[in-house]
Amino acid sequence: MDPKRWRLDGQLALVTGGSAGIGRAIARELLGFGADVLLAARDATGLESARTELLEDFPEREVNTFVADVADEEQRRELLDWVEDFGEGLHVLVNNAGGNVTKAATDYTEDEWRQIFEINLFSAFELSRYAYPLLTKHAASCIVNVGSVSGVTHVRSGAPYGMSKAAMHQMTRNLAVEWAEDGVRVNCVAPWYIRTRRTSDKLADPDYLDEVLLRTPLGRIGEPEEVAAAVAFLCLPASAYVTGECIAVDGGFLRYGF
Repeated sequence: MDPKRWRLDGQLALVTGGSAGIGRAIARELLGFGADVLLAARDATGLESARTELLEDFPEREVNTFVADVADEEQRRELLDWVEDFGEGLHVLVNNAGGNVTKAATDYTEDEWRQIFEINLFSAFELSRYAYPLLTKHAASCIVNVGSVSGVTHVRSGAPYGMSKAAMHQMTRNLAVEWAEDGVRVNCVAPWYIRTRRTSDKLADPDYLDEVLLRTPLGRIGEPEEVAAAVAFLCLPASAYVTGECIAVDGGFLRYGF
């Protein structure tokens, strides 16, 4: 076995939404495999906290941060200009930033549902396009999009969220085919409920939690590290023949019938 297939030494990865939760866990996982990491998020304090924590655990690695709202076009361009200044191109892009407002379909204002699309879908598409010249500086590079089971089946997230994630899954397939000849693999993961700050309020309701667990064959809530592990696998040379795929990290939720 070639151990290099399971390493990311010398690679540079950009993770959006990297200040907490799944994004921070992804950064940790990539650092553990030897990559240097660039983190982007809106929360300057959270970013600095993440950077400090990660450097304490991985002092031999590089961790740099950039405060940006990827839902904003100008800030997206500023972020990629910053990445380009490192002069190394980019080996890995993880489009993890996302957001949601849960309402009945008829209760959304136009601004609300458009903003959900802006942060979940349009930001990932634009960052992927902007990163393309940097990714193609290397013979092999990859994009991993963080989708959702809500893009596959109905859950109680609200229609715009599910619509935006379904479109992200299709974007993954299209870009994977279009950019394969350039050495850029594009995949995504689709989590179910993961234990993060964003899900803590809903999961604190014992009745709601029971409903979630009844629909989850493995019988528990997922952890950010479990999503991060799937993302990391899709970045490794070991997955070099995998592209255009969407891996559910859902405890069997999508496979549960009756």
